[in-house]
Amino acid sequence: MDWLQKMNGAIDYIEKHLIDDLDYEEVAKIACCSVYHFQRMFSFIVDIPLSEYVRRRRLTLAALEIQNSPIKIIDLAIKYGYDSPDAFTRAFKQIHGVTPTLARNMGVELKAYPRLSFHISIKGDVEMNYRIEDKESYKVFGKSITIGLNDNPYEVIPKLWNDLRVDGSYEELCEIAGFEPYKNTFLESTLYDFDDDTYKNKYMINTLLPPKTHVPKEFDVLTIPAAKWVVFSDSYERIEDTTEVIQKIWKRIFTEWFPTSDYEVAEGPQLEVYPKGSVEVWIPIIEK
Repeated sequence: MDWLQKMNGAIDYIEKHLIDDLDYEEVAKIACCSVYHFQRMFSFIVDIPLSEYVRRRRLTLAALEIQNSPIKIIDLAIKYGYDSPDAFTRAFKQIHGVTPTLARNMGVELKAYPRLSFHISIKGDVEMNYRIEDKESYKVFGKSITIGLNDNPYEVIPKLWNDLRVDGSYEELCEIAGFEPYKNTFLESTLYDFDDDTYKNKYMINTLLPPKTHVPKEFDVLTIPAAKWVVFSDSYERIEDTTEVIQKIWKRIFTEWFPTSDYEVAEGPQLEVYPKGSVEVWIPIIEK
């Protein structure tokens, strides 16, 4: 399958350049998508960020080299992209549980993270709920953060949601939008401004901007352009399960739906919507 060839080709490139300054634009080019889209697709498929996979693979190779050669720790640190032996030692111990010096000893137990490869898995036993929609442009407002290549979205995004409630921004959003706090599920989240030069994007917790509404300066305003969207949905029983359900949707989108559909991801924001008792993922699409 073409999708499998592209993804495995990207992994081949990463593996061949693990000790180099990785060109993420070239990785994405091989996969025929943007840098941001490849990173996001990778993290949902593999369950770890691309940067973490690269780090684990480098430290796996470093451990093998420590045990099989007399290379100096400082040289090894430089070879695998660390600015100092101390930084390398901290990263090495975090993965392997021992320092590089102790790793030279025979009988020391180390971790090995193998090379990744993609294979097709025939499932089809669980249906996916989706629909195609055309939607006109509209405006939203809310609080946003910038997420970089080395940031862990599973940490920074939940923190933004928590901060929104702690600092009073949630109640203020409700008041401006005309909703009663904690009794209306109206908040959405938007991923946008995907920058392949800096490998960053923005993530906003937002809601629909009512016409002729004044927005305080602490909030951002974003125009969602008109587009054709594919919308995936799933339900949950407990609000605590929302994050798990969303991650499951994203993973199935990239591993099951797009590889077998006649569409590909178009440029533009990607949305997570939270109707009562369910979640939706909106992705702009174009035909292949």
